[in-house]
Amino acid sequence: MTTVEHTAARPPSLPVRGGLAVVLAVLANVGLVAGVDALGIAPAFRPLTIPPVAFLSALGAGGATVVYWLLGRYVSDADRTFVRVAAGVLLLSFVPDLALLAVDPAATPIAVVVLMATHVVVAAVSVWALLSWRVEQ
Repeated sequence: MTTVEHTAARPPSLPVRGGLAVVLAVLANVGLVAGVDALGIAPAFRPLTIPPVAFLSALGAGGATVVYWLLGRYVSDADRTFVRVAAGVLLLSFVPDLALLAVDPAATPIAVVVLMATHVVVAAVSVWALLSWRVEQ
């Protein structure tokens, strides 16, 4: 009789999950911006072009990874706290976008809504990537 030993797969490390969050957020937002550009929604609105969106998507997902790591070191319920922090930061991130309506003549309401959607993509991808492969407790 043979025995089969079942072992649970180890979840990917935080740097791997964070890297995945960065890559997926950048790819998703570049796709979104390319689609918006193809539709001609806001051709003169510089914040809604690929270079700044890709850079800030990577920065946001990377920042989320650092915050998650810090919370894991200092907070007893890091996952729950991270979701709350991510939601709060997401809401605050809309403020500069809305301000663009007042200061950038190329900003249109639809362009700003799409720009805000890029923030939602980064937040959603980051929360998913960082929390989906938690270690079973």
